[in-house]
Amino acid sequence: MAVTTNLPVAVIGAGPVGLAAAAHLLERGIEPLIFEAGPSAGAAIEQWRHIRLFSPWRYNLDAAAVRLLEADGWESPRPTALPYGGELIDNYLAPLAALPAISSRLQTGAKVIAVTRAGMDKTHTRNRETTPFTVRVEHGDEEVRDHAVAGVLDASGTWSTRNPLGTSGLPAIGEDSAADRISAPLPDVTGRDRTAFAGRRVLVVGAGHSAANTLISLADLAKQEPGTRILWAVRGPSAEKVYGGGDADGLPARGQLGARLRRLVDAGTIELHTGFGIGSLKSLASHVTVESVDGRTLDADVVVPCTGFRPDLDILRELRLNLDPAVEAPVELGPLIDPEFHSCGTVPPHGAALLAQPDNDFYIVGMKSYGRAPTFLLATGYEQVRSVAAALAGDREAADTVQLELPETGVCSSDSGTSCDVPASAAAASAAETSGGCCAAPEPVLVGFPTGLAHGRSGEN
Repeated sequence: MAVTTNLPVAVIGAGPVGLAAAAHLLERGIEPLIFEAGPSAGAAIEQWRHIRLFSPWRYNLDAAAVRLLEADGWESPRPTALPYGGELIDNYLAPLAALPAISSRLQTGAKVIAVTRAGMDKTHTRNRETTPFTVRVEHGDEEVRDHAVAGVLDASGTWSTRNPLGTSGLPAIGEDSAADRISAPLPDVTGRDRTAFAGRRVLVVGAGHSAANTLISLADLAKQEPGTRILWAVRGPSAEKVYGGGDADGLPARGQLGARLRRLVDAGTIELHTGFGIGSLKSLASHVTVESVDGRTLDADVVVPCTGFRPDLDILRELRLNLDPAVEAPVELGPLIDPEFHSCGTVPPHGAALLAQPDNDFYIVGMKSYGRAPTFLLATGYEQVRSVAAALAGDREAADTVQLELPETGVCSSDSGTSCDVPASAAAASAAETSGGCCAAPEPVLVGFPTGLAHGRSGEN
């Protein structure tokens, strides 16, 4: 990055990983320029603020960000407490974004619509490595501007691009026309979204912890609104993996979630339909009819899609990328995070070396770096950006020395369809994320971290 050190480094996304990236860049003496499409930092997480993470605060805080905050008198939350998405924003992200060191470099309402090399499309090679990047941004005033930067960290997550309801990775026939019957991935069914679900037939689609969270919240709603009917459709032959490891789960809150879900199904509160791969949706005046590929049908008033997320790669079309063909993660990272073989806690620590792309000084980090694999943890993203900041500063030793202590999650596998840090995700939302920690806890519960959400082959339901 030596040739363009007079330019800032762009950070796309002001979620937990994006702000952590900015903090690490500042510690390295590198000027960050942060673009956030939403109105405030953590905008994706705001959509699932009612969800509680499975992982405690100590796994959800970045060291460099904490150092910035503590220098301003901030006090850390209790390390063992399980935060809600709203608490992650109010007690961590909002104070971090308000610090002058961050706020002066943060642009909100700034949607990145393209990244390229200045004056070059992806077919041009000569002088490519020494040419600055151009980040094209649509600002809230609808003005489009190009920003010259020395490097780019794409921490935009996956919350905005959920997987379709249909099989084979494609939308079900009629899915688009039934959009008014399809809710957000992690609705607040007992709170702000209550009227859309109370007394109605609700079909939850998916076999991950986002589905489990929603189903349990719907069961709570049904106690108060007896006319509420809860349907649950999974593509696999059983929901056994969703119930998880119980007491054996490395994250106790998630084990409790699975046990509670099983009891609700056994009691008939939740009507489970297995082997239900969705082939089509037909929107009628009063409801939507959902048909499986084997011809079975379910009628519902509302469909909740808990099918996971995938990365939006359109903004990167003019960059040279080398991605794993299955999970769409950086090619060397892909086999290490494949949810068929790895859980959230068994993914090895990794940094700039594995995240590097053919276009030098461009990195995909955070939930988006995992592509369609939902095994992401916030702590993993923090170590990624620490390493990348070191690499951009020319400190290869620090960049290549990656260390990470994670909880062994035990049941976080593709069969369970869980996500680790949703909206991511979904963070939950993330997921989480937005879109932290390793998933959520019962009572509101979460699939993972929405800036990344479903776990397992994202979209497996």
